[in-house]
Amino acid sequence: MRVLHLGFEDPRMPGAGGGSVRTHEINRRLAAQGFDVTVLTTRYPGWQERFQDGVHYVPIGFGRGSNRLTRLVGYIARLPYEVRKRRSATELVVEDFFAPFSTMAAPLWTDRPTIGVVQWLHAAEKARQYKLPLQWIERLGVRSHSRLIAVSEGISERLKEVNPALKVDVIGNGVDPGIWDTTPHVGQDVLFVGRLEVGHKGLDLLLQAWAEIRGRIDGKLLIAGTGPDEEQFRASIDNAGLSGSVQMLGWLAGEEKFQALSNARLLVVPSRHETFGLVAIDALAAGTPVIAFDIPCLREIIPPGVGWLVEAFKVEEFAHQIVHSYGQGGLEEVAARGRKFAAGYSWDALAGMQAGAYRTALAELRNPQSRAHHAERA
Repeated sequence: MRVLHLGFEDPRMPGAGGGSVRTHEINRRLAAQGFDVTVLTTRYPGWQERFQDGVHYVPIGFGRGSNRLTRLVGYIARLPYEVRKRRSATELVVEDFFAPFSTMAAPLWTDRPTIGVVQWLHAAEKARQYKLPLQWIERLGVRSHSRLIAVSEGISERLKEVNPALKVDVIGNGVDPGIWDTTPHVGQDVLFVGRLEVGHKGLDLLLQAWAEIRGRIDGKLLIAGTGPDEEQFRASIDNAGLSGSVQMLGWLAGEEKFQALSNARLLVVPSRHETFGLVAIDALAAGTPVIAFDIPCLREIIPPGVGWLVEAFKVEEFAHQIVHSYGQGGLEEVAARGRKFAAGYSWDALAGMQAGAYRTALAELRNPQSRAHHAERA
């Protein structure tokens, strides 16, 4: 099958999120099965067109893509032209949803069978942030699709609320096989891994919690990641007088990331919104228990016994849970249960599921009656 994947983020771009990891891990396995996969992504400083693990990456836009705005505008402006240019060599278009408005309603203009992959569905939050009606663009885009892949049951339910006629396959994210080579042990520090977006990732809440418990545990708070709010976040650390107990690790990938997860005593996920929570599964696979707010999607991947869920956005309770979990005995048993649970998230199995979803979608969307009904509903 010849697949044109509208992937938005390049996995090699510094600060790229878990969505780009998923895109690559699935696509490289599809390429190994004989799929011909081209991924269109944004440009970024140092971008290059390349083949990586059998997947053809084509960054599109204008210039170097030196900041978020130019990357976004360049991608949106060039995407219809780039799709049209490759239309004759494409059997199925795959649209990744992306910030800030989720979807460009690709089925309306690709002129090819099109399925969406939903790893991001936070337009309402971005609408409040930017004072723009982004949620209505998201709603229109969701209604333009007839088949979608969601990374969690929570996202699937939200999609069907917007478009009850949707057919949604729930296919989650997987664990990097390299993480199984780490040796679990009870470390000293508390770790956060993720994109540095204060509102979305709840970094402000994490700093409030850490300020309450500073000095009550032996370890530091380690922050691994980069992102658009990094300067703001660093300033918040200094202003709160926490620079002595908070350490910034920068962007980690591969073996460095695996070791950071394995060496931590606890992983904290203070997010206000998540569509899956790949870092939580990675931490469980590394044998590190997880503390997170009890929000949809995260509660699907942090069952009792492998971590702790705290009532959403209760900073004092989050702080208390860190102290309690940090000092409790039996963390080795918690780690063992987490590894066993995470073993169920295999990229090989998930790629097989996604290949099946692509074949089913292509067969259905090629049917003229199905496509006519879809167009009428959109």
